[in-house]
Amino acid sequence: MKLSSDKLRNVALAAHGGAGKTSLAEALIFNAGATSRLGRVEEGNTVMDYSEEEQRRTASLSSAFFQYEWKKHIISLIDTPGDKNFFSDTKTCMPAADGAVIVIDACTGSDIRTEQSAQFAGENSIPAIAFINKLDHERANFRQAIDSATTTLNPKPILIQLPIGEKEAFTGVVDLIANKAYSLKDGKAEPMDIPADMADDVETERAELIENIAEADDELLERYLEGDDILDAELVAALKNGVKGRQFMPVLCGAATANMGIGLLADFIVEAIPSPLERIPFPTEDGEDVAFDPDAPFAGYVFKTIVDPYAGRLSLIKIVAGSLGKDGTVYNTDKGSKERFSQLLYLAGKEQKPIDHAEAGAIVAVAKLKETFTGATLCDESRKVTFKPTAPIAPVISFAVEAAKQGDEDKVFSSLSRLQEEDPSLGLDRVAETKEILLNGMGMVHVEATIEKLKRKFNLEVVIKPPKVPYRETVRKKVRVQGKHKKQTGGHGQYGDCWIVLEPQESGAGFEFVDAIVGGVIPRTYIPAVEKGIVEASSKGVLAGFPCVDFKVTLDYGSFHAVDSSEMAFKMAGSLAFRKACEESGGVLLEPVMNVAVIVPDDFTGDVMGDLNSRRGRVLGMDSEGKYQVINAHVPMAEILTYAPDLNSMTGGRGTFTRVFSHYDEVPGDIAKKVLEKIAAEQEN
Repeated sequence: MKLSSDKLRNVALAAHGGAGKTSLAEALIFNAGATSRLGRVEEGNTVMDYSEEEQRRTASLSSAFFQYEWKKHIISLIDTPGDKNFFSDTKTCMPAADGAVIVIDACTGSDIRTEQSAQFAGENSIPAIAFINKLDHERANFRQAIDSATTTLNPKPILIQLPIGEKEAFTGVVDLIANKAYSLKDGKAEPMDIPADMADDVETERAELIENIAEADDELLERYLEGDDILDAELVAALKNGVKGRQFMPVLCGAATANMGIGLLADFIVEAIPSPLERIPFPTEDGEDVAFDPDAPFAGYVFKTIVDPYAGRLSLIKIVAGSLGKDGTVYNTDKGSKERFSQLLYLAGKEQKPIDHAEAGAIVAVAKLKETFTGATLCDESRKVTFKPTAPIAPVISFAVEAAKQGDEDKVFSSLSRLQEEDPSLGLDRVAETKEILLNGMGMVHVEATIEKLKRKFNLEVVIKPPKVPYRETVRKKVRVQGKHKKQTGGHGQYGDCWIVLEPQESGAGFEFVDAIVGGVIPRTYIPAVEKGIVEASSKGVLAGFPCVDFKVTLDYGSFHAVDSSEMAFKMAGSLAFRKACEESGGVLLEPVMNVAVIVPDDFTGDVMGDLNSRRGRVLGMDSEGKYQVINAHVPMAEILTYAPDLNSMTGGRGTFTRVFSHYDEVPGDIAKKVLEKIAAEQEN
């Protein structure tokens, strides 16, 4: 299979979960003769959903790849996930495509992930076509589906086909450009007469289609308005230009599981989706974007990583410029180092097939690169470039992770780090305050699937639990206290004496130490020891053992003993003084507050705002994004640990949110009392 740039069509299948992307991929591959049977998602035997987790859940959890030949072209399919738990992979894989097929469920119409899929295509400036699927289902409603697409999707959807019947009566389609009807059966499209009862609809829709296409060509539009006849060839040429320029989104229709209309879609992909050579230059960090040119020095973008504990790391590369042979050396601009590869591959589902050569635009894979991860740029050292990486969607839910078996503790973080290499939407943190490893994901299903993968790939079992909130402490008022450490033993004793002034500082100001000693009442060599004692004591505050922050200490007096004083003695004195000062100052418990942005349809704004208020949130304002509202709020972390499933339930799965740390704020007195009582009870147990 020679991957020649002008004959390539890299196509991402993207949509809301359950719209039928994997079934569509299966039918496209089967019709091309690349597989001998038409697999079914519910039976767990499709080419694209090959992992154990995907087969068990009957859903795509990660983007899968397959290349097949159609009409003397190589079609490289990217079957992306539609579930919001794994949707970040759709975003990060979209730059590898040169066009997108947005799959719309005829039963439910365009949904939030459908809209986001079209948005991701727009962010990468790649054209999109839409395919209304499941027209043979009993709840199919073509008109409702196309209306929802017209309302929510960008660029403007325009009908290229009309279905002949729907539900159990769906038997074919009318091609509005050619003005022909086709009977669809057993994966074939046989010409037939346009049904008489559809003649008026076809005439109306065709006239509207011609007008829409003509708008992409000024000369054609002028001729159309003057009443001239427009040839089909002229329409097709203008259609392709309009698709390439993202002026509109052609809409086709069919039923993937019944293999109806799939061949016509395959033809349209070859005709309307541009080759990589027709794509706009690939964006770089410095703005010097790189054109798709097979004759230029090599440059490639690593858009995905697959980790296998036995085979090692597999890096998936979109070749932007130049070409690659079956082995060679490339330069990693992120790391400033050279990487050697010994085999060039393309992916066909779970299979990896070696190839000898690939040109600009191709999607290829190489194994066992040592320092190359998702988002990296590989290039020829003669022309160093750095492509702009696509940021994953931020995780929204966190769990503390512990090894289930004693002795596996050291493996937890390293194994999760390996999984994070292939799934950048996973977050992984060590929290010093709570001594926990936090696994952050896109939702409960995302976390559960990660735990399953951890068991399968690394034979590591873990347990998850809600994370502890990393509270902090601070002081309320200014006090002056003495810290004295005096201990007499048989030989030298221990003596350290210091007076400190402890006072609060503004939030975020941190710790400040002031040396105000005069007259040598404490020798200079012992003053750093006092500060060290205060710093160590402040790491465990007096209220509940959380770090104490945002305070100032002034060391202004003390005394020493010529024989018994030492750095250790003054360190102890500083620690005693700090703890005594905190008790007299009246400690305050602080909690992390998150900056939360909730994206919901208009209908849910009232409910969501009320819920945020009930979580002690403070709504900062609202912004509009199409038919969605973005509610910005500050919410205590303790109140949104389980927000992801709650929001899902509240909005019927149509709401999404992001969260990032904002600041620490004082916990209200009544709530602080309950928190401290709970922590004390846990410590007793």
